[in-house]
Amino acid sequence: MCRMNQHLLQICRRIRFGYYPCNNLQRKIGSIGDNSGKEYKEKCKTTTTERMLLYAGVIRAPGEVHKGDTVMDYMEQERERGITIVSASITFPWHGHRINLIDTPGHVDFTLEVEKALRALDGAVAILDASAGVEAQTLTVWRQADRYEVPRIIYLNKMDKVGANFKTCIEDIEKKLKCKPLQLHIPIGAGKEFKGVIDLVSLSKKEWSSNQNSFGALYSTKKLDNKSDLDTWVEASKKRADLIDRMADLDEKLANLIIERESLDCISSEEMNGALRRITLARTGVPVLCGSSYRNVGVQPLLDAIINYLPSPADRTYDFVQSYAANNDLCSLAFKIQNDVQRGPLTYVRIYSGQIETGQKIYNVSREKTEKSGRLYVAHADELNEIQSLSEGNIAVLSGLKDTVTGDTITSGVTAMNAARRWLAKKQGVTESEVAPILAGVEIPDPVFFCSIETASLAYQKKLEQALEMLQREDPSLKVKYDEETSQTIVSGMGELHLEIVLERIRTEYGIDVSLGDLQVAYKETTHSEITDTFILEKMLAGTKQFVKMTMSVKPDLSAHGVITLEKGISKESREQLSNVWAIHLKAAQRGVTSALSSGPLLSFPVTCVRLCLHSLEVGPRTSELMVAAAASQCVSQLLRKGGTRLMEPFMKLEVIIEERYLHAVIGDFSQHRSDIIEVSERHDLKVVLAESPLSELRGYSKRIRILTSGTATFSMEFSCYKLMSLQDQRKAITEVTGIEM
Repeated sequence: MCRMNQHLLQICRRIRFGYYPCNNLQRKIGSIGDNSGKEYKEKCKTTTTERMLLYAGVIRAPGEVHKGDTVMDYMEQERERGITIVSASITFPWHGHRINLIDTPGHVDFTLEVEKALRALDGAVAILDASAGVEAQTLTVWRQADRYEVPRIIYLNKMDKVGANFKTCIEDIEKKLKCKPLQLHIPIGAGKEFKGVIDLVSLSKKEWSSNQNSFGALYSTKKLDNKSDLDTWVEASKKRADLIDRMADLDEKLANLIIERESLDCISSEEMNGALRRITLARTGVPVLCGSSYRNVGVQPLLDAIINYLPSPADRTYDFVQSYAANNDLCSLAFKIQNDVQRGPLTYVRIYSGQIETGQKIYNVSREKTEKSGRLYVAHADELNEIQSLSEGNIAVLSGLKDTVTGDTITSGVTAMNAARRWLAKKQGVTESEVAPILAGVEIPDPVFFCSIETASLAYQKKLEQALEMLQREDPSLKVKYDEETSQTIVSGMGELHLEIVLERIRTEYGIDVSLGDLQVAYKETTHSEITDTFILEKMLAGTKQFVKMTMSVKPDLSAHGVITLEKGISKESREQLSNVWAIHLKAAQRGVTSALSSGPLLSFPVTCVRLCLHSLEVGPRTSELMVAAAASQCVSQLLRKGGTRLMEPFMKLEVIIEERYLHAVIGDFSQHRSDIIEVSERHDLKVVLAESPLSELRGYSKRIRILTSGTATFSMEFSCYKLMSLQDQRKAITEVTGIEM
C-alpha cells in the first residue's frame, strides 16, 4: 500500500511534464558532488534538482530523498537507500532557455556514471556540503571534470547546518581543488537562522519567505543602499571591490575597463556578469554561490548563474566535430545505455552536429556497423516523451540499437564518415588511413573488488547470463567472466555497494534468486626484473605455412598505467628491421600484447606498470594477422613467466570526520590495518583524519567505523593508486585467493 501511495503521488506530481522548445538557447549541465559517507549526505544534488524542477514549473511539489519520492531517483534501490545510483537526465525551461540536466551519483562506487555524464555535457554544478567543504570524493569528480575540460560553478549547499562556514569552504576550495574561487554571495544568517544571500554582483539582498507552503518560490530582492543598510552596504561594497579586483587578474577585458575608468566601483552588474562568463568558459576561475536546497533557499540564483555563466552548446567548440559539421552531418556520442522492460535497450546520445530523426538508419563508426533506430525520445528521468527529430546540442534517447555501446560514435552513414575522414586528413596533413573519425570515448575504470555469483538452481543459469549481459551494457564498469577452473561466474565491480546493487537488481528486475560469494580484492601483477627473449611460432594452417619470429623485452615501470603500448626498439638494428614490417602486423602484435597482459602468470590478474619493447619481428609470407597476434601474446606470457611477477594492491584515500574523543580509537584502528595517517586537522569542533589504506583492509569499514564512534562518524573515500605488496602480504593474498596455504 505504501508503494502504491508513492506511485500515485509521483503521477500527481508529474502531470506538468512536457518538452520545452524554449527558443534555441540551451544549457547542458550536470550536478556533481561528494556523497560517499552517511546516506543523508545524498540530499545535496538530488534535492537541489527537485527544487529546480519545482521553480521551473515541471512539478507541483518537490520530492524528498528521505521520503523516496523524488523525480530523479526513480530506481527502487535508490529510494530504499536514499542515494543516487544511476545518472538521470531531464529537460526543463528557465527564463527563455532550455536546460538539459544530468543528476549524477556521488558515491565512489558509481564513479562511472559521473564519467559518462561529464563526457556528454557542456558545464557542471559542483555541489558541496558547506559544513564539510572539499571531501575525498570531491577531488575525484573534480579531476574527472578537469580531464574533459568542463567549465563549472560551485554551489555550497546546506548553509543551514550547524558548522556551515562559507569562508572556510572558499579557503578549502582554493587549497584542495587548485582553482580560483570567485565568491558571489554573502550568506544572511547562520545555521537555522540562514534565510538568504547578499548578491555581490547586483549589490542586492535576497531573502526567502519562511512560509513552507510556498516551497521557497517566494523571495524578496532589495537593492542595498548606504542609508537604510549602511553596515551591510559597506561590507558588501568592500567584498564586491575585492571580487572585481580578483576577476581583473583573470579577464583582460575587465582589467582594461578598470584602467580606463580608474575605479573598481564603476563596473556595472552587466559588465561583471560578462567577465564572469568569460572566466568560467576559459576555466580560469570558478564562481561560488551558496544556499540551502532542503530549506528552499538560494536555488533560483543558482539557476540564473547556470544561464549567465555556464556554456551553451554553441560556446563549446570541438575541433573533431567540425569534420562532420562542415557538411552538417550527424555526429553524436552514445554515453549511456539503459535497459527498458517494454522498449528494450535505450541509447542516450549527445548530438554534437546535425540531427536525428525517428526511425533513422545510423552508422556506428566505432563498430563499423549500420543499425536502424526505433523511436526517438527526450528523457524526463524515467519518463520518455516521444518526438520526431532532435538537433545538435541536445540529448536524445534512441530505441532499437542492439550493437551500440557506451562510448561509440554515431553518424548518419558511411558517406558522412568518409567525408569526415577526408576533412580530418586534409587538416592534419596525413593520409586518410591514418585518421579515425571517432570521438574520444568514455574512460572505464578498472574494478577493485570481485566475487562469484551463483543461482539457487542451475535451471536459471542461462537467465542469469542474459541478465548480466544486459547489466554490463548499462554499466561497463561491471565485468563478468567465467572461471573454467572453479566453474563459477565471476563479477567484478567498483566496490561493495556496487556489487550489492547488482545483486538486488538481478533479484528484483530479472526475478532470479542469486547469491554472491565472499568479496575479494582485484589485485594486479607486475614484473620485478628486466628480461629479453625470442619467440618463434611455426605451424601449418589450412595447408599454408605460418611463421612468426619476434624478440621482445619487458621491464618494470611504475609510471605505466592504462593501456600499455608496445614500443619499438631504439637500436640501429631494431629501427632498420622494424621499418620493413607492415603496419597491420605491428597492430596485430599490439593486440596480442594487450591480450597477454589481461592475465598474469601468478594469479591471472591483469598486468600493469611494465614497459614492453619490440626489437625485431619477422613474418613469413601468407602468415595471417591472427598468427602474429598469437605469437605476440605467447611471447609476452613467456617473458612474464621467466621474469616472474609480483602482486600490486589497490589503495584508497579516506577522509574520516569524528569527534575528538574518538580520535585515538580511529587512528589505532588504522594502524592495525596497514594504513598510513597523512594528516589530522580540525574542522569546527571535529577532527578530520586523512589516511591511505589498502582496499583489502576496508572491507566492512562502514560497520567498523560505526562501532568505533558510536555511529557519529562520517567518511568518504576515493581510489588512490596501486602499490607493490610486501612478500609477506603477498603470501596472505595468494592464500586468500587460492585457498592454498603459502
